Amino acid sequence: MTTSWTLRRVLRDRNAGLYLTAVVVSGFGNSALFLASGVWVKDLTGSDGLAALCMFAMWAPTLAGPPLGTIADRLPRKPLLVALNTGLAALLLTLCTVDSPGGLWLLFTVLLVYGAAEVVQDAAESALVSAAIAAERLGDFNGLRMAVTEGMKLVAPLTGAGLYTAFGGLAVACLDAGTFVVAAGLYALLRVREERPARSGGGWREETAEGVLHLWCHPGLRPLVRAGGTTMLLTSLGSTTLYAVVDGLGHSPAYTGVLYAVQGAGSVTAGLVSGAALRRLGARRLAAAGIALTALAVAARAVPSDPVALTSSAAAGLGLPCVLVAVFTAVQQQTPGPLLGRATATAGTLLLTPNAVGLAGGAGLVELASPPLLLPVYGLALLGTAASLAQRADSASRTAARSPSDANPA
Repeated sequence: MTTSWTLRRVLRDRNAGLYLTAVVVSGFGNSALFLASGVWVKDLTGSDGLAALCMFAMWAPTLAGPPLGTIADRLPRKPLLVALNTGLAALLLTLCTVDSPGGLWLLFTVLLVYGAAEVVQDAAESALVSAAIAAERLGDFNGLRMAVTEGMKLVAPLTGAGLYTAFGGLAVACLDAGTFVVAAGLYALLRVREERPARSGGGWREETAEGVLHLWCHPGLRPLVRAGGTTMLLTSLGSTTLYAVVDGLGHSPAYTGVLYAVQGAGSVTAGLVSGAALRRLGARRLAAAGIALTALAVAARAVPSDPVALTSSAAAGLGLPCVLVAVFTAVQQQTPGPLLGRATATAGTLLLTPNAVGLAGGAGLVELASPPLLLPVYGLALLGTAASLAQRADSASRTAARSPSDANPA
């Protein structure tokens, strides 16, 4: 009942409805291309390594989040979003010439530019949303955004794979290009009054540093982002054991698809309820609760049982999105508008880079030790992270009770 009321309340806002529709449309195209590009390269070359590089090319620009986010603070956000989506649509159409291994340089270049544009777009979207949607609705909105994004991941890859099988990679690229055109039109319809971007007088490096320093020096945001990055590191370490866990259950590797689907369903549910939970608990407590639930899910995967494996996947799907919603909503609410693009992109880098480190490190660790040994260790480390963040939330609440005018939100 509460969830449906929240959904109606947010969607009653014209800007929120337009923006969420744009997220659904473009997210569908993104997820379809994400899978199909690797299959495309695999078919052209037969190389697993080159196919995996497609995902790396799309992800790598996240490492340059702080300077890329500065673009979103130097330009008006609404025209920037329209231009980015229109430009990406045109860029994807250049893939019509890729029909042999000799054209892979173009495919990888397009994917790299695609990934960089997505970083800038996420930063601009965060800043524009905070200006277009009331602050008290940001948590609900970010939760719904998470729900629709995760929902697209459940259906779009299968659609992309089917389209690729029937018509080839260019058909998927054209589908994605079409979604960007639609998204550009939806962004153009947003009604938001933006202030002219203010320049600090420094160069690119100085402006980028301002966003980084804001997160580092802010007493409310630094522990949240740090806990979020630690959580991403530990959960990615745990995710590298998944194939070994499935093998221990006596299933084929394809069973991982079932676990991912259950986790995705949990993430959709988390997106729908996280806004209300954020209002009730505050950012730090919601993040701590999400980390604790993720800790239990990671540790439980060490138990060789199908029901436990399915339950832990659902719990992981519920827990991790709560952490991300809490962190990014807090960044939006506690960052001045002129800094928001840089701060959002920096937070994205600090949260997502540990994911790559964990995947690389976990791949080596799982060759040295079994999941029943590794997973409880990861779970305990996550519980420690949750306890530390919860303790900070309690301390902030006591400070707020003594000095309400000076305290930061917990």
